[in-house]
Amino acid sequence: MPPEGRQIFFLPKWGRTHTSNFYSVFILGNLLQATATILNVILQLYMWVIIIRALLSWVNPDPYNPIVQFLYSITEPVLHRIRQLIPMSGIGIDFSPIIVLLAVMFLQGFLVESLATLGARLQ
Repeated sequence: MPPEGRQIFFLPKWGRTHTSNFYSVFILGNLLQATATILNVILQLYMWVIIIRALLSWVNPDPYNPIVQFLYSITEPVLHRIRQLIPMSGIGIDFSPIIVLLAVMFLQGFLVESLATLGARLQ
């Protein structure tokens, strides 16, 4: 059944109705919004993991602790890549967590918002 006020047009080339295209776009909009929501949650969790990792660097935790090993295994590939791109030797402070946090905030503000807005417009 088509939505209220919508007229059904038969498209003989494809053998579908006009409303089937409407529902396809509607489903794509929902998919984009769900993707944006999931991506936002993942980025928010990663932001907290980076913050916890930075705080742990101040207390010198046991490196054999499974939680510490998990945090290092998740964050070290990204932080190491930032340290390679922006050498900070001689400064004495590791700014790579701050740079990663800024990148995550940029992704949340740009990519997630763009996906959510595009999904909302397609509905």
